[in-house]
Amino acid sequence: MADHKESKMEKLAHKIHSKISSPSSSSDSEDDKRSHARAVALKAKVFRLFGREKPLHQVLGAGKPADILLWRNKKLSGGVLGGVTSLWFLFEMLDYHLITLICHLMILALSVLFLWSNASNFINNSPPTIPEVVIPEKCLLKAASCFTFEINRTLDIVRTIAIGKDLKTFLGAIAGLWFLSILGSCFNFLTMVYIVFILLYTVPVFYEKYEDKVDAFSEKMIIELKKQFAVLEKKVLSSMNKEKKKD
Repeated sequence: MADHKESKMEKLAHKIHSKISSPSSSSDSEDDKRSHARAVALKAKVFRLFGREKPLHQVLGAGKPADILLWRNKKLSGGVLGGVTSLWFLFEMLDYHLITLICHLMILALSVLFLWSNASNFINNSPPTIPEVVIPEKCLLKAASCFTFEINRTLDIVRTIAIGKDLKTFLGAIAGLWFLSILGSCFNFLTMVYIVFILLYTVPVFYEKYEDKVDAFSEKMIIELKKQFAVLEKKVLSSMNKEKKKD
C-alpha cells in the first residue's frame, strides 16, 4: 500500500511539473517564432543590388549557365574560358578570320567522317553513328518572339527619350553611349566581346563572395547618385522654365 501511494504521489508530482513547465515551453517557442520573424524581416530590409530577392545562382537561372558563370564546376568553367580565349587569340593575334575557321573545321570534320565511314567496310568495323539533328519549329518561334520583344522594348525606350518625357532615361542613355564610344575607340568589336565575357566570368563570382560588402557600398553610392541627380534635374528644369518665360 505504501508503495502504491508513493507511485500515485510521483504521478501527481509529474503532472503538476508538466503543467508548470508547459507554459514556459510554449512561451519559449513563441519567442523563437518572434525572433525568427524579426530575422526574416531584417533580412528582407537589407539592400540588394538591382532589387533582387533571390540568391544570385537563382537569378542567373539556376542551371548549367549559372554553374559555369559562378564556377560551381571548375573543370567545365575552365574549359569554356580556355576555349573562348583560344578563339580570341586566333582571331585577334593571328589574324584568323571567322569564315575561314568555320570552313576549315567543316572540311576537317567531313573528311574524317567520310574516310571513317568508307574505311569501316574494309577493316570490318562499325561505321560512325551520326544522329539526325532537327531543330524544332517551336524553339525558333520562341527565340524570334523574345528577340522581337526586346527590339520593340528598345524602340519604345528610344521613342520615350526622343519625345522628351523622361530626363533620367535620357541622361542614362547618353552616358551609356558615351562610355561605349570611348571603349570603341580603344578596342575593336571582338576584343570588346572578349572583355564582356571575362567580366561575366569574374564579376558574378566576386559579387557572390563579397555580397554583403558590395551591397552596402552600392546602397551608399546609389543614395548619393540620387541626390546629385535630383540637384541636376532641378537645375535643368529651372533653366528650361526660364527659357520658356523669356519666349
